[in-house]
Amino acid sequence: MSILKYLGARRNRLYAARNYLKVLGFSSIHTAPNSSVELHTQDEEVVIALGSNVGDRLHNFKEALTLMRKSGIHITRHASLYETAPAYVTDQPRFLNSAVRAVTKLGPHALLSVLKGIEKDLGRTDGIRYGPRPIDLDILFYGKFRVRSDILTVPHERIWERPFVMAPLMDLLGTSIDNDTVASWHSFSGHSGGLASLWEKLGGESLIGEEGMCRVMPVANGLLDWSRRTLVMGILNLTPDSFSDGGNFQSVESAVSQARLMISEGADIIDIGAQSTRPMASRISVEEELGRLIPVLEAVMLIPEVEGKVISVDTFYSEVALEAVRRGAHLINDVSAGKLDTNMFKVVADLDVPYVAMHMRGDPCTMQNSENLKYDNVCKDISSELYSRVKEAEMSGIPAWRIIMDPGLGFSKKTEDNLEVLTGIPDIRAEISKRSLAISHAPILIGPSRKRFLGDICSRPSAVERDPATIASVTAGVLCGANIVRVHNVKDNIDAVKLCNAIQKQRSSRIKF
Repeated sequence: MSILKYLGARRNRLYAARNYLKVLGFSSIHTAPNSSVELHTQDEEVVIALGSNVGDRLHNFKEALTLMRKSGIHITRHASLYETAPAYVTDQPRFLNSAVRAVTKLGPHALLSVLKGIEKDLGRTDGIRYGPRPIDLDILFYGKFRVRSDILTVPHERIWERPFVMAPLMDLLGTSIDNDTVASWHSFSGHSGGLASLWEKLGGESLIGEEGMCRVMPVANGLLDWSRRTLVMGILNLTPDSFSDGGNFQSVESAVSQARLMISEGADIIDIGAQSTRPMASRISVEEELGRLIPVLEAVMLIPEVEGKVISVDTFYSEVALEAVRRGAHLINDVSAGKLDTNMFKVVADLDVPYVAMHMRGDPCTMQNSENLKYDNVCKDISSELYSRVKEAEMSGIPAWRIIMDPGLGFSKKTEDNLEVLTGIPDIRAEISKRSLAISHAPILIGPSRKRFLGDICSRPSAVERDPATIASVTAGVLCGANIVRVHNVKDNIDAVKLCNAIQKQRSSRIKF
């Protein structure tokens, strides 16, 4: 815990009061900011809320986070990103809201001074209270301390009445209390059930997706609300050796024609891959992958039909990811979740694009060996391993609001394991939620299309004969909560997805009414 040294006549009384409160598990600071000097020998864990509704809101967030890091605020977790209706003063643009957990050696008033400086640097001026602002940074919690002074109150006094603050705050926690500091935050709420009880009292998850507040992901110069419907990702393989359609789309003309077809059939995302990741596939070099990818990517980006669609690149090379985004790609899909290229997380963090982190053990040559197929509990083990990769990505600067998770159907899994994953999506979310609600809210992508486990179950040795089984597996996955499905046959799977979404909508309306 920090050592706080106060100068002045009240110093001894403050020390005595603080020591007494430490016995209770938290501390309280009452002081005027100009009468104290704060000396810190340890980091304090803090929660800082972010809001913006003027200018390029995402750019404002990025700049604020960058300046925070440069100022001695080490960010450890990000909440989801929310677009919210303005509160109090309603005649103004919609806000983006989020929050971060961080550790810092800065005292509470020094931290406030830094945040006010960042607001000023980003163009905030004195204006209407609760009015428009390019950036708003508020300290919600500071260690185990309650802070009261003329200019600072922590916990922030209006947390408890604001859904747009409570939603990202809850995201930063897990359903399990991970340390004493988090326990003190729950106690500050004044509710016997802690912050979770307070959030439920406000409406909890039922508030998300309503007109006033949506959980969103920035992609392709827009904001994606993936809760509205399941998205369909069409597969465009440029490889000569992919298990299903290898060699079919190696020319630029044939690849562009296939992209057009999938878009006309309703694909929301086109996922372009230039390296096979089938079992035992040989790895090609960065240069060879780029040689296959770039001519097609550039051509696809020029077709009129691509307007309003998301173009994804399937690669585990950071150099390919960097070049692809420079040429217009909107999303990176990495089957290795950064394990096959240690630079991937840093590169993607700088690119500011969504990132698909997939669960796989080993690499395509080793993923199906006996050691990589051992699980104690498939969904729990996948959740733990996938979360560890996502957590590292987040620590590297990829915020939770840009993460998509893929449990990796067909990668390091036996047939029965794949079935457990398809029906176990709620269990995967629940396991991850113990550590981070923000990550548990991230979109989940599944890719069962034409995979071998479907052939084993349905006795279809040829991959192209597995479309009916793919439709069945997509149906199962969507009804269990998958947000994105990656398929070869867009036309038939679109129908399955639409039916599933209609069923889900009907279920939801029954629950509400």
